[in-house]
Amino acid sequence: MSVTGVEGEERNDFTKAESAQIRARSLRLLGSLLRPERWRVTLAIVVVVVSTAAQVAGPALIAFGLNSGLPALMNNDWVPLAAAGIVYLFTGVIGAVLVAWYTVMSARISQAVLIDLRKRVFLHTQKLSLEFHESYTSGRIISRQTSDLDAIRELLDSGINQLLQGVLYMVFIAIMLFILDPTSGLVLFIALIPLAVLTRWFQVRSQTMFRQTRVASARLIVHFVETMTGIRAVKAFRKEKRNEQEFGGLVEDYRSVNSKVIQLFGIFDPGLVLIGNVTVAAVLLIGGFRVADGQLAIGTLLAALLYARRFFDPMEEMAMFYNSYQSAAAALEKISGVLEERPGVPDPLRPVDLWEAKGDVSFQGVQFAYKTDRVILPHFDLEIPAGQTIALVGSTGAGKSTLAKLISRFYDPTDGQVTLDTVDLRDLHPKDLRRAIVMVTQEAYLFSGSVSDNIAIGKPDATFDEIRAAAEAVGAHDFIVGLPNGYETDVNKRGGRVSAGQRQLISFARAFLANPAVLILDEATSSLDIPSERLVQEGLQTLLSDRTAVIIAHRLSTVAIADRVLVMEHGVIVEDGSPESLIAGTGRFAQLHAAWRDSLV
Repeated sequence: MSVTGVEGEERNDFTKAESAQIRARSLRLLGSLLRPERWRVTLAIVVVVVSTAAQVAGPALIAFGLNSGLPALMNNDWVPLAAAGIVYLFTGVIGAVLVAWYTVMSARISQAVLIDLRKRVFLHTQKLSLEFHESYTSGRIISRQTSDLDAIRELLDSGINQLLQGVLYMVFIAIMLFILDPTSGLVLFIALIPLAVLTRWFQVRSQTMFRQTRVASARLIVHFVETMTGIRAVKAFRKEKRNEQEFGGLVEDYRSVNSKVIQLFGIFDPGLVLIGNVTVAAVLLIGGFRVADGQLAIGTLLAALLYARRFFDPMEEMAMFYNSYQSAAAALEKISGVLEERPGVPDPLRPVDLWEAKGDVSFQGVQFAYKTDRVILPHFDLEIPAGQTIALVGSTGAGKSTLAKLISRFYDPTDGQVTLDTVDLRDLHPKDLRRAIVMVTQEAYLFSGSVSDNIAIGKPDATFDEIRAAAEAVGAHDFIVGLPNGYETDVNKRGGRVSAGQRQLISFARAFLANPAVLILDEATSSLDIPSERLVQEGLQTLLSDRTAVIIAHRLSTVAIADRVLVMEHGVIVEDGSPESLIAGTGRFAQLHAAWRDSLV
């Protein structure tokens, strides 16, 4: 996979070509973010140029006041000195007003960019296929939305201001110094040589360091999120001590990387101060001799000293900007990598409309393998007529869940095609596909909100009577009305207020309300107790009578309602028939049924 993909996340040893590719990718993203704000950006640049020019004019006005105003004042001519003072005050006020204006404009630009970027990350990660989310952990996605965006926010809120103002300030000062006294300007120009060497040294070494800080930060967040998400397992298996040691190691890695960054600044900052002090001393020494010889006015020397000193004032702020810039650049690299991920299951360019699906499902020469994994389905053919309920049975890894994911188009086959009513799933409009095919998985996920809100996900415009009817059909109504607020009870985060079996019943009601042509139950009854399972099976027999259904279950009691049973081994159907005919035989399903029956004795 290229550096734009998931596998490039943890790398720091990029080649020059890869680094150039990453920078180009980040610049494309930054350009697309700034493009809608280009007029504000242009106006902000004009404002900061004028405000910086007003601020830089101060020492030149002081030189004019000393060189021309004081001699004139001795001759009772106070106009030059007064003019210098008034203009100095005017430029100060104008500079302050424009800086305030620029600060407001830059804040609005940064907030607009951040809002756009935050929305892009959220919307894009939703669009990416299941394959991406199974390999890209939730902690890393959270890191993109939190610490990485915070790094970019810090740069936009203050760093850009420091850079733009600092660069303009230094350029205008150099120009004014050359105009006032070319000799002092030459001294400043010579000082730029060691300054450029020091800056380049810092740039090269800090780039790698800041990439490492983003990786170390992401690892911390990933570990924290995984620990908190799996806190029950952590406590059940007494994993606290091991997690503490692992987290301590990650914290130490983060501290070590940041210490190296601080060491770089420990050399860079004093180096800037040293070069600045030596430059000012050189201007003072050379200028002092020239004043003594009458070659330079005292006011001009004072202005030259002020300019030389002020020239280096923004350097420390620019060093801090570079800190923010490197951190934000590394963060932008990570975010741009996510945004350039393409869905493994893309939407069709010319979708085929399927208004009312019948439910005929067909696998035609399907081959499938997960990335860097063995082949799950070597060559698979299957016809499921509309309205038929089939049960998939087999050992773990036989390919049952993969079959369900292909029907739901969470994945596309490596070869061959899966069709619904003779239409390739890859050609169906996503809305038609999701309306026609619904999957209920083993993990019944509930969102924060009321019970009725969670059921209505299957049909957002459903009335309360429709929601209640769906709940009654799957046997969920009785326990729902027993909740504190009935259907309006808040289930809390991930459905923590209800039991696992109750969550599953709510997910059933959600799926039944959607009224799909094809319903897939992937170990969907595994969380139910025996009474609840029997109640659901009663509802299933009624609700599945006019729709295609695919049931994956280890509990053979659930299989009994199927019209047809498929026994799979290593991606191949080894038995195919009605439950009764297979039980009466001597094959694999008969053995499984006998073992299950004996376990009930």
